[in-house]
Amino acid sequence: MYRAMKKTKPKRRPTAILFLFTLFFVVMQISCTQQIPTNVQDMNFIPQPVSVDTTEGAFVLGGKAMVFVQEGQEGLVKIGQFLATKLNKSTGFQIEVKETSKVPRKGNIYLTLGNDPAIVGDEGYQIDVTNKLLTLKATKPEGLFRGVQTIRQLFPDNGNTRQEAYAIKAATINDAPSYTYRGMMLDVSRHFFGVEDVKKVIDHLAYYKFNHLHLHLSDDQGWRIEIKSWPNLTAHGGSTQVGGGEGGYYTQEQYKELVAYAASRFITIVPEIDMPGHTNAALASYPELNCDGKAPELYTGTEVGFSSLCIDKEITYEFVDDVLTELVEITPGPYIHIGGDESHSTKKEDFIYFIEKVQDMVFSKGKTMIGWDEVAHAELHPKSIAQYWSKDENAKLAIKKGAKVIVSPGKYAYLDMKYDSTTVLGLNWAGYIEVDHGYSWSPDQLTEGIAKENILGIEAPLWSETVTNMDEIEYLVFPRLLGYAEIGWTPAPQRNWEDYKVRLGKFAPQLKAAGIDYYPSALVPWVE
Repeated sequence: MYRAMKKTKPKRRPTAILFLFTLFFVVMQISCTQQIPTNVQDMNFIPQPVSVDTTEGAFVLGGKAMVFVQEGQEGLVKIGQFLATKLNKSTGFQIEVKETSKVPRKGNIYLTLGNDPAIVGDEGYQIDVTNKLLTLKATKPEGLFRGVQTIRQLFPDNGNTRQEAYAIKAATINDAPSYTYRGMMLDVSRHFFGVEDVKKVIDHLAYYKFNHLHLHLSDDQGWRIEIKSWPNLTAHGGSTQVGGGEGGYYTQEQYKELVAYAASRFITIVPEIDMPGHTNAALASYPELNCDGKAPELYTGTEVGFSSLCIDKEITYEFVDDVLTELVEITPGPYIHIGGDESHSTKKEDFIYFIEKVQDMVFSKGKTMIGWDEVAHAELHPKSIAQYWSKDENAKLAIKKGAKVIVSPGKYAYLDMKYDSTTVLGLNWAGYIEVDHGYSWSPDQLTEGIAKENILGIEAPLWSETVTNMDEIEYLVFPRLLGYAEIGWTPAPQRNWEDYKVRLGKFAPQLKAAGIDYYPSALVPWVE
């Protein structure tokens, strides 16, 4: 027999142990240290926020990300769902929304409400982008919704191939608007645009942080809102439009649908019934509104200033009261616009009498009156608002009487003006408005005597003499609408054309992905 040899494990060499330890340490360091990805998203905003302070690091949004909203806060789930829907479209992810009572884990988006001295007003917000989390905070849901649009611009839908993850540089964004009122006007009277078209306009406005849509609902060429006590306004007065098309109108249910859709995007509908002029559609519908008791023919042209309600008839004010009563019942917003422009066939003393009487009606129904700047010739209620579109002296007169003004100067802010002499659509009575001309002005620097404290805000009107469909609307609106958004939101000292045109050029892929046939101004360095 022989003695079996004892087996022993070989000893590890010190160098192997050192190598394994070093490798483990390096891997742990890499996994615990957030590196800025090479494909970090460019921070490109319109309107430009008040402040954007970038720091080291990056936030990565991956396919398993969620939008968390603070538990127990009314309306936050809907805002979160709105954001998730938009992000899913732009990223291809399946982001869901969940309420939470605590700060969520890494890689998610968190929407929360709370008091913070750094957040200004109902529409102010703060975004904190860190290696771990993207947090949006505001004091009111309205502010959260404005901040959501900034997050959407961090992850824009450019129509490109989807990625596995999207990274943005760490930063803190503090933001709030310069002006309380930021709006666009859509003329649906000269040419009628249906509910879905108006909803599309609302979506455009929401993305650029507008908060009002002014609907011009009546004019010589068409009456576009159902008034049940005066049904022939729409049956006859809404039956045509410029050029003789079939026209159309909104039922009260359709109007309420638009109001609700806008409200879900924190946009207020401002309805306008233009009077005492621009009223041929009403006069053609009801002979008794005419001084001679005879109804004129329906009008399909584009001239202005030839029509007027009969100021001396009591039925005129019964008519106006009925219209306002029904309109107020379906308009939760604070404003009713009564027009008042270009009443060339109304005697001045009659015009003043009419405006003052109708102004009282509006306020008696719990609403605030807005009128085009000509209403300044009447004695204005201190809370009334004059919309400055034509004459400096009218706006100054309104201010002298205690009213605030919405600034909509035709030579800078009218979306229906042509870009240049080669533009097929649009008019040019106020001049041409190229993209730089539409951007390079400030509401409080237009004329001496109209200071920032006198201004409620800015509005860009689109009159529809020459536009008949959504493509034509978008061609005149884009890209000028983006400039008006920035004028209303961003502090004037932070705005300059040279910077803006570069940022605007980078929005080209978004506009194309959205199918918008925008005007490709040669002044802008568009990104292909």
